[in-house]
Amino acid sequence: MDKILVDVYVPAINKNYDVYIPAKSKFYEVVKLVVHMIEELSENYFIGQDDSVICDRVSGAIYNINMSSAELGLKNGSKLMLI
Repeated sequence: MDKILVDVYVPAINKNYDVYIPAKSKFYEVVKLVVHMIEELSENYFIGQDDSVICDRVSGAIYNINMSSAELGLKNGSKLMLI
């Protein structure tokens, strides 16, 4: 499985995390996966909600959850924000 290394900023706890996300999975699956990873990495300082979203850190654009990471143009080093 191809994976992409992205930098995820979580403003709720003011921390950044480097995480690998699958390139071919639909983004709604990626969001669930990233929320779970951040919960574990932050030792539950961040608790995700059902309405948690991942957006582009620079533009603030929310990604289409029905497309894959590769289709969205994400690549190694992409900067994302988890809200």
